[in-house]
Amino acid sequence: MNRRTTVSVLSLGCLIAALLALPAAASPFGWGKFGEDVPFGASTSLSVDLGSNVSLSLSPNGANFSGNGSHVVTVTTTDVVGYALYVHATSSTNMTNGSATIAASANSSPAPLAVNTWGFNTTGSTTDFIGMLTSNTRIKDTTGPYKNGDPTTVTYGALVDAVQPAGTYNTAVTYTVVAKNQ
Repeated sequence: MNRRTTVSVLSLGCLIAALLALPAAASPFGWGKFGEDVPFGASTSLSVDLGSNVSLSLSPNGANFSGNGSHVVTVTTTDVVGYALYVHATSSTNMTNGSATIAASANSSPAPLAVNTWGFNTTGSTTDFIGMLTSNTRIKDTTGPYKNGDPTTVTYGALVDAVQPAGTYNTAVTYTVVAKNQ
């Protein structure tokens, strides 16, 4: 079988570590937002739905192989001040398949991927990505509330050469959502 057709699927297993405190009291008087459709004095709620895991199928792209895939992270909160959404690689920024790896991109701002790297974005681009870090990267900062949910599409992409061993590569990604206090 031609090597170009044996490159399989890249999977991003998405884990969640939502640093969610138990329900907290509403913002103190004067800190909230007038006219918001949430009960005054009620406990603030915050939840996150990751949708599904992301799977990237690679296809020939010139002398290389590339692919992208996305999922929707939805945050629901009654916090009138809003929330911040973060992402980071759980333990390593490399996608692994046994001893074979695909490194996270070195891009610190959206740009095309170097060969044998992977990255993500929240712009929906299929060509420009930033590299995943092991420390939190803020991907969204909002002013709430979002009692019906606030979706964020996160797109992942990879670019590898024909020398990269075929197979399924995985990495774990953690999303963290934090309610703002003011």
